Amino acid sequence: MIGGGAEKSRPDGTAPTTCGCDDHLVRTAADSRAAGAGRFPLWCAFRCAALGVAYAFATQRNLKIQLAVAVLAVGAGIVLDISRADWLAIVLAIMVVAVAEVVNTAVESTVDLASPQWHDLARAAKDAGAGAVLVASVGSVVVGLIVFFPYIVQRFS
Repeated sequence: MIGGGAEKSRPDGTAPTTCGCDDHLVRTAADSRAAGAGRFPLWCAFRCAALGVAYAFATQRNLKIQLAVAVLAVGAGIVLDISRADWLAIVLAIMVVAVAEVVNTAVESTVDLASPQWHDLARAAKDAGAGAVLVASVGSVVVGLIVFFPYIVQRFS
């Protein structure tokens, strides 16, 4: 189990969540509007979000590779002393790729749950999610080239 959390059984017999916020679980929009019932505390939302990122990191090789590339980009930015605007572009590119990968993990998990057998639409959904990560990754490489190329040329000329 990622992130720990108190394991307790639910009255309805369903499995508990891993974030320890079971008694505040919002199942529908009506639950969240009910006076005091079904409210989802903000700390639970943040904890569940962190567990989602941890799950993606633990299960997705590509997210680990993307993190390594992000560390290299940050290191290059420090060594080359890039400008504030360039830092903003690099950080945004890193975040877009990471967000795309985490969303792709959610899509893949949902598709696996909804369609355990092979189905052409399941494949299309997974391919589209992977395509979003590819587009974000190619975009981040372009941003990296635009940002770092002038600094590298200046340094070595």
